[in-house]
Amino acid sequence: MDLKWLEDLVAIGKTGNLARAADLRHVTPPAFGRRVRALEAWAGMPLVDREHKPLQLTEAGLQLMKRAQESLQGLHDVREELQRNRQTDEVLKLATGRTLARSWVADWLVLIGQTVNPKRLEVRTGGLADTLVWLEEGRVDLLVAYHHPAIAQRPRGRGFLQKVLAQDKLVPVRQRRLHPRSKAINALPLLAYAPSLALAGLVEDHLERCPCPDSLQRVLECDSADALMEYAIKGMGVCWLPWSLVATACQEGLLEVCWDRSMEIPFEVRLVRMRRMLGPIAEQVWQTTPVL
Repeated sequence: MDLKWLEDLVAIGKTGNLARAADLRHVTPPAFGRRVRALEAWAGMPLVDREHKPLQLTEAGLQLMKRAQESLQGLHDVREELQRNRQTDEVLKLATGRTLARSWVADWLVLIGQTVNPKRLEVRTGGLADTLVWLEEGRVDLLVAYHHPAIAQRPRGRGFLQKVLAQDKLVPVRQRRLHPRSKAINALPLLAYAPSLALAGLVEDHLERCPCPDSLQRVLECDSADALMEYAIKGMGVCWLPWSLVATACQEGLLEVCWDRSMEIPFEVRLVRMRRMLGPIAEQVWQTTPVL
């Protein structure tokens, strides 16, 4: 049975005339008549009362037309949903932290754009706890996040898959002209991360295990690594910042690294996904992204 036969039956029900129904279906009346008879042969009974003027459908024809309308509408809805899904599949939805979005992720997106061509990129930034929720609820396809044993809210369990994308480190930096100690407080002014940031936990954990050679006095707290870097460049204090963020500033002489390498905090940048099947674009990004 051909679906267009059902559409023919609906056209008859709308027009009450074989010729007008044929015109509505863009076929000649003889061809239309043959299709109607073919549908009646499939049903095993007359569907059109040709003796009645104006023409009308039989009880069987009315019953079949009602079901046909429901089925055709359902198929139309499914087609629209598939088209929407296709458009969605061409959009890569990524979650990450604000600092990563500014530094490492920017370079990574340019790199994957050489092999994968999403129709659109949607990048959402937030704290690690929030981005993990977005990932679990399917609001984003992939997550780029810091990974370190000191971060309590890290992806766990069998529901996650992870890839190590890069190695980075937090380095203590300050303005080159910054005096080693503030005479007012006899300690180095510390520019700290707000507790909501994962990087705050890394610095606190490290300083507990590896005390700083100099005394530190917390004088400022901020939830933006970019802002902290600017404050450090302006000589406001010392701050632990990702090397990927401050390497250029150090090379240009705007900042300098304090102390020795024991004060550096290594960490990983990981790509995280759920085990469930993703859309074609997200799957392609996952498959083509190499493991470090």
